[in-house]
Amino acid sequence: MATRQAAKTTFEVGNVIQPIYTGGSVALENGARILASTLGENAVLTELTTGKNLAEIEGDGEPISTLAITPSGSHLIVCSRSLTMRIYALTVSPEFDSIETTLVRTSKPHATPVVVLAVDRTSTLLATGAADGAIKIWDIVGGYVTHTVSGPSVLISALHFFEIAATAADTTIDRRPKKGSRKNDQDDGTNGVDSKFRLAWGTQDGKVRIFDLHKRTATPVYSDAKRKREAHESNVQSIDYSPEQHALLTGSRDKTMTMWLWGENGWQGTPMLRHELVESVGFLNEGKWMYSAGESGLLRIWDSTTHQEITAKQDPKAEGEAILSTVYLPEKSLIVCAQADYTLALYQVPKAEDISASAGEFFWEPFRRISGTHDEIYDLVYLLRDQSMMALATNSEDIRIVSVKTDSGEEGGSYFGHDVALLKGHEDLVMSLDVDWSGHWVASGAKDNTARIWRVDSANNSFECYATFTGHLESVGAVSLPKVAPPEDSEAFKNPLDHPPAFLISGSQDRFVQKRLIPRPSQPFKETTSLRRLAHEKDINALDINPSGKLFASASQDKTVKIWDTERLEVQGILKGHKRGVWAVKFAPLHTPAIQGETGGAVSGKGVIVTGSGDKTIKLWNLSDYTCLRTFEGHSHNVLKVVWLHIPTVEEDPSRKNVHFASAGADSLVKIWDANTGETECTLDNHEDRLWTLAVHPKSNTIVSAGSDSKITFWKDTTSETQTAATEAATRLVEQEQELENYIHIGAYRDAIVLALQLNHPGRLLKLFTNVVTSPTPEAGSFTGLRAVDQVLASLSDEQLFLLLLRLRDWNTNARTAPIAQRILSALVRSYPADKFSGLSVKGARGQKSLKEVLNALKVYTERHYKRMEELVDESYLVEYTLREMDALAPSLKAVKEDGEGDVDMIEV
Repeated sequence: MATRQAAKTTFEVGNVIQPIYTGGSVALENGARILASTLGENAVLTELTTGKNLAEIEGDGEPISTLAITPSGSHLIVCSRSLTMRIYALTVSPEFDSIETTLVRTSKPHATPVVVLAVDRTSTLLATGAADGAIKIWDIVGGYVTHTVSGPSVLISALHFFEIAATAADTTIDRRPKKGSRKNDQDDGTNGVDSKFRLAWGTQDGKVRIFDLHKRTATPVYSDAKRKREAHESNVQSIDYSPEQHALLTGSRDKTMTMWLWGENGWQGTPMLRHELVESVGFLNEGKWMYSAGESGLLRIWDSTTHQEITAKQDPKAEGEAILSTVYLPEKSLIVCAQADYTLALYQVPKAEDISASAGEFFWEPFRRISGTHDEIYDLVYLLRDQSMMALATNSEDIRIVSVKTDSGEEGGSYFGHDVALLKGHEDLVMSLDVDWSGHWVASGAKDNTARIWRVDSANNSFECYATFTGHLESVGAVSLPKVAPPEDSEAFKNPLDHPPAFLISGSQDRFVQKRLIPRPSQPFKETTSLRRLAHEKDINALDINPSGKLFASASQDKTVKIWDTERLEVQGILKGHKRGVWAVKFAPLHTPAIQGETGGAVSGKGVIVTGSGDKTIKLWNLSDYTCLRTFEGHSHNVLKVVWLHIPTVEEDPSRKNVHFASAGADSLVKIWDANTGETECTLDNHEDRLWTLAVHPKSNTIVSAGSDSKITFWKDTTSETQTAATEAATRLVEQEQELENYIHIGAYRDAIVLALQLNHPGRLLKLFTNVVTSPTPEAGSFTGLRAVDQVLASLSDEQLFLLLLRLRDWNTNARTAPIAQRILSALVRSYPADKFSGLSVKGARGQKSLKEVLNALKVYTERHYKRMEELVDESYLVEYTLREMDALAPSLKAVKEDGEGDVDMIEV
């Protein structure tokens, strides 16, 4: 959850963009809404339209080998390398915002891992193919095996159920009755399977076989029937069937796609596509077209009659965009492609008229992309004036643009976290990002030793590289743009897309900082270095330009931070004090109020800067004399990022004392700090690995954190809600306490006891019970002295009864309050059966253990009090004996007294 401790400033998890796919199998049901994907050992169910996580099924400790979902969406089948197969029943909520998964069956279907699955169109039959070549066909609901196929001892690489066309069934099925057979005899071992059902499979050594589920026989598919040459020379990765063409289509890693037609001599094929490894094939447009996908990353369409490619010729895509598998839904004209970079690309099947209108230049591109995982996220920034998009620098040479619009819905397929675009241009990993005041201009630095400026025009769906800057000899690990907003009546403010930032500052592992002037659109671009300085002795980790644009800071592994002027690139001051490399630096924003230093005295907010270091500390510096104002300690590992939170205006906070900043570290935590006190306001924990970056929404104060666990967490600022709730709770508490006093005053003991238990006021509860028990006029037949109190004690809930037992335990340990406790305990024992106390429903993991401890403590002290009373009774006998003996001596004492009185008189005389 969010906060670990109560604090003035609070945040809670709002939205989370998290991985859904890390390679392996993907599946879709016929409605194209439930996407099942593999996430390491877990299976994830996602709503394809909105991107909402519907369910996540934990694995059994071993990676998933394959999974499938029935076309009806009723069941999910998951197989892992531990040899287990788990079948889950899926129940979708009415609002379609969650799925309840119920484990129906767990089994070990094969002696080796199941590597491929197939489900028939009726969602009743399941085929499993194992690494040892064994194939079994199962009844999904019944859970039993209907067919066992003794295949070759070679890994099964493809499975596909199909039903042959009626005319084909007439020619391929021998309908002559055998001797001794009976018409309409269903007890023939076919389990009632339709005679048209077939299962085609392919193996790792290129074999293709077709199994008749009715006859229980397998027919080989040969490329050369006379020589019995197998269909392919390598892995058969995909199989499909067209009932309209009565044709079979196979794709293999031998770089061929073959269409097989049934003839007198069996299946006869024509190989095509000799220039890429084929991973997936299928029929389109009622068998008139075919599609293929593979290592080139291109989804191609072929004419089934001419075997010619319909899509335009294109160059192969990047290695990461190679297509590993596809899922085709004819009812939705949708193809989902799983790429090597864990991206899911969605393609809409074109119409015949669209192909004709393209005049041979039809380029088939995905209409939407879903990032299965963002991998390690090094940096992120908000884009646009409304902060509705975000740029991510991930473990890739491309910059990803995602939507973070909270009110986006299903329209146009856009939702929170939706992939909008990829900024392509860098040739190695992007390490750093920054954005200008408008959010339309983005700077990036990468390991290809270059920095780039990108122009983001979302209204026209234009995301282009505006300028590229070279000059660094090593990785560019830090970039910064000025954020000075122009006057609101200026052309630059009204049309920021035509007015890029004035300059770019970049820092590199080559220890140099560079200032580059950014040309205007109307000016010819000339790559020139404005200024270049050797800045540090080691790598430069971070840069930041101050709000006025006149100064910038550079943080380095040499443990120092230098303050420069942006005009001449001259050092203005050096911040020394960190014991290890400095990873982060950030100037205080404009209008920051005065900040109290550690040694006393206030410093103007615009004259401070905050730094984070590998020595696990954060330091606040005075830019007037470059001294450290305060050191913040709390992280248990490197501090990798610091950002200032939104500074409230005078209207929001008249005192303007709340100045906070956030830090992220390698300890996977985000900490919120009070700049004036040096104290941690709250700690945010929702990550499992180091955090590289933070961003803050300038209006809502939402904090965004991301790092090595591929998760992006949006922390909602709940400070005002928390304060409002605390105020309301305090007000309600005062009102309830007054009610309690009123109940006690008027003698409404029933309401008073219930309210005292609810408010957890043991002192007032004891006083109330004392008044009842010690009443001078107890009611006859009452356990406590008042029947109304007896009735309250006899009607307590389990939770209230447990709380009362806790109070009695405490009172029972004190000799002064023990009589009251014993009297109330006696009333409880007489009001409930014995098993009531041992069977109390107590919340919490330690509930039953705590109950046992409470009852045991009551027993021990009650026995101690009973023993004390017995000793008092024994001692009372001695007192009684003494008094009796004293009465026996009374006459002698009286005589002595009379004699003594005479003596006294004589003495007095």
